[in-house]
Amino acid sequence: MQDSLTIGDLSARSGVAPSALRYYERLGLIRADRTGGNQRRYARSELRRVAFIRISQQVGVSLDEIRAALDSLPEARTPSPKDWERLSASWRGRLDEKIRLLTKLRDDLDGCIGCGCLSLQRCTLYNPGDALGGEGPGARLMLPRPAADASA
Repeated sequence: MQDSLTIGDLSARSGVAPSALRYYERLGLIRADRTGGNQRRYARSELRRVAFIRISQQVGVSLDEIRAALDSLPEARTPSPKDWERLSASWRGRLDEKIRLLTKLRDDLDGCIGCGCLSLQRCTLYNPGDALGGEGPGARLMLPRPAADASA
């Protein structure tokens, strides 16, 4: 365990509080070995996993999704760049859609997000007579519209 990190070391290097690291470990997101005195020791490769968790959370990925992604990485060895590339490729479509939605939110937020609330003066231009309310709840102009029913 020479090349291992204590929880304090991992916390200092990752910028994540020890309590959060213990929580991540309890969820199975990161792993620690134990010393004879039952102290946690983390492999240096856990730094990359912690960074991945933090960044993923920042863009709204749930801890369950993060765990599923991390579970796809090899357990018997440190993940290689190819392993991380494969994981990245599996998320590409989801992240592209999130980027599209965030860009649309940024660009359209100063106008109307199509919520159907009619509380803004400009809503009469975007949603006269609350026509979008008939399509259902939520931000109808922002969110992707469901595909038409194929049986119709």
